[in-house]
Amino acid sequence: MTVAGEAPAITSLEDFVVITGFSGAGKSTAMNVFEDDGYFCVDNLPPEMIRGLVDLFVHEGSKVRRAAVVSDVRARELFETLSAVLDDLARRGVAHRVLFLDADEDTLLGRYKETRRRHPLSPTGSVANGIANERDALQHIKARADLVLDTSGIGAATLRRRIADEFLPRQGRSKLAVTLTSFGHKHGLPRDADIVLDMRFLPNPHWVPELRPLTGFDPQVVEYMSRDGKLEAFYERLGPLLDFLLPEYIAEGKAHLAIAVGCTGGRHRSVAITEALAARLRARDDVEVDVVHRDIGNMAR
Repeated sequence: MTVAGEAPAITSLEDFVVITGFSGAGKSTAMNVFEDDGYFCVDNLPPEMIRGLVDLFVHEGSKVRRAAVVSDVRARELFETLSAVLDDLARRGVAHRVLFLDADEDTLLGRYKETRRRHPLSPTGSVANGIANERDALQHIKARADLVLDTSGIGAATLRRRIADEFLPRQGRSKLAVTLTSFGHKHGLPRDADIVLDMRFLPNPHWVPELRPLTGFDPQVVEYMSRDGKLEAFYERLGPLLDFLLPEYIAEGKAHLAIAVGCTGGRHRSVAITEALAARLRARDDVEVDVVHRDIGNMAR
């Protein structure tokens, strides 16, 4: 956006990405995606220094066409100026996008526990307090992001693909990236799902003592679910629906589709159906498939 009366910047800079979001949500992974694609990247850049960096990029003779910076609450009170800096870029006509990485509190706590690092907003207190403070500090930036990615329950490889599909040039690719996530309703819905399939109408292996400790990977579980014919009837209806939807999403330019498959606990029915759908979709030449079994590790009781 350019303000009336102010000439846009004359520059070779084609794309400038500001990566921000929660500490532990995957910003370093995100920056690596852009760096691998040839972007000039800078980590932990205070907002006020973004102006100076952009001045260098738009200066005559600069050869930087694409750049990405990470700016977050590690800058402490300096981070509060990020909104003003983004407004300034808009006034100058500098093409820019904001990528915001989110995650639920349990995911962030788990990642901090793994790394044993202190939270930047609570260096001497609890990580939970730091996350709460960070949520307040990030609220206004999240609202103006071009893309918000929830990284809860997904690995680095899936995150890298999501960012590449959403932010990097598709370069003529026509494949749709599909993430299939099995989950248990009692553990909550995946927050980024585009399509949710509820498998709780099928016979529940949880109530069969010898099946309870198994998962949807076990053939005994699949056989039990198929006993009344409802599973086959479901596939007969779902297949044509996906055959219709996927080309339509691709035609509309959609880069990523998140399909969540749920049952009660996320260990039996949802896992089996997710694996079956993945096998079906991998037979297509217009999609790339990732599978996440979010709740399979939660033991049934």
